[in-house]
Amino acid sequence: MPEGDIPMRGSAAPTSPGAWDARSEALLGAPALTPPAADTLGPHTAEDTVDTPGAGITPAPGETDPTPPRENATQPPRDTDREVPTAPAAAPGTDAAPGTDREAVAGTTPHAAVPVARPRRGNADPVKVLMHRHRELCERAVDSLEIAAGLEAQGFTDRTAARFRHRDVFSLAEELYARVPRGSAPAAPPVPAAPGTDAWVLAALAPGAAAALTGVGLAVTHGPVRTAVGAAGALLLTGALLLAVRRGPFRAPDGGTVPAARLWTLWLLAYAVCGDGLLTQVLSGGPDGPWDLTPGPLLGLALAVAPAAWCARLFAHRARRRIADSRGLADFAASARALLLGTVTLQLLALTVLLGLTAFSPGALALGALLLLARLLTVHGFPETAAAALAAAGAAEALALASVLAARVPVPGFDGLAAPVRAVVDTWGPGAVPTLVCGATALGLLAHATGALSRASAHATP
Repeated sequence: MPEGDIPMRGSAAPTSPGAWDARSEALLGAPALTPPAADTLGPHTAEDTVDTPGAGITPAPGETDPTPPRENATQPPRDTDREVPTAPAAAPGTDAAPGTDREAVAGTTPHAAVPVARPRRGNADPVKVLMHRHRELCERAVDSLEIAAGLEAQGFTDRTAARFRHRDVFSLAEELYARVPRGSAPAAPPVPAAPGTDAWVLAALAPGAAAALTGVGLAVTHGPVRTAVGAAGALLLTGALLLAVRRGPFRAPDGGTVPAARLWTLWLLAYAVCGDGLLTQVLSGGPDGPWDLTPGPLLGLALAVAPAAWCARLFAHRARRRIADSRGLADFAASARALLLGTVTLQLLALTVLLGLTAFSPGALALGALLLLARLLTVHGFPETAAAALAAAGAAEALALASVLAARVPVPGFDGLAAPVRAVVDTWGPGAVPTLVCGATALGLLAHATGALSRASAHATP
């Protein structure tokens, strides 16, 4: 027994050195309860780490190491040259070496988790779903711009198009137009333009010609003949205006007009001719007879129909071109607003020149802007708004006359109804009433048109 150890006492203590040896053999021969840790193994050389089997695996008798020794033990082994040693199978009828696992000896791991490759589900095609939802729109569209206008009318924005993996509504419309089948029949060749295709130009010139002829007739006639010429000229001008709005750029889609808008337009034109004279007589206690007529502003408005039609055509063509060139709805809206403001400004300049040649009137200038905006909204799909604006302006002018007449009623408080109109006329003259009424209505309609006509749906192919 080594020095420093305490001797075992009692009946279990061995009485001879042989007993110590027998007991040590029994303890050493018992299998280990836990596998030996990797850090408790003895030191290994470089050859042991490559050439010897793993710890706890004993080769069967008579078998040699299948891995030949390396020539240079100091060179680290490469993964491509290294072969993993496999444990030999145990001999039949014998147990594996102590401290080893039978599954490790057999070289199999039945309970190991083997990754199974699952089939990857493909993402659904969102454009296909949208194509079936709007199939009728895509089939009847003549180009992708019409599809973009239809989608934009239903509330689609560039942010909505991003959900369908497109940067804007225009690129989404292009894919929808390309994917929807339209039959295998070849497209018909374009029909050459007939000589009468630009007949709208003659229709746009007709109101100016009718007003000019009527003005000449009124200037050379007197008495009852002049009255008949004026009545005939009014009917001729009405027919010419109806012809102008039914052809060319002023033509509204089928069913896209409000019949009441025509009546309010005629009322506004009639007030431009005789409204100032009638208001002057009513304020002075009349009317006491025929009042003065001012046909000059009406002639200027009639002559301005032709440049107004040209401006409307320019606006429609440029707007459709901007749709094709824009990078998104926001880009198109900004360019369409600028185009609308430029169109209105160009028409006001032309009307100012024509009124200067006939008889300039600020009320006629405001009325010309109002009629142009109302017709643009009607042509591009907003007839109700246009009719409401015309009705509001006509009703305001009629209310100005009615308030002066109602002030004559001998009822307490009614005499103050004419005070606003009388104050305006005394300050700026009778022409201030149509100027304020038509100017305010035109500004409100312009504010609405900058939003309505800057949408792509307002420029769809009719």
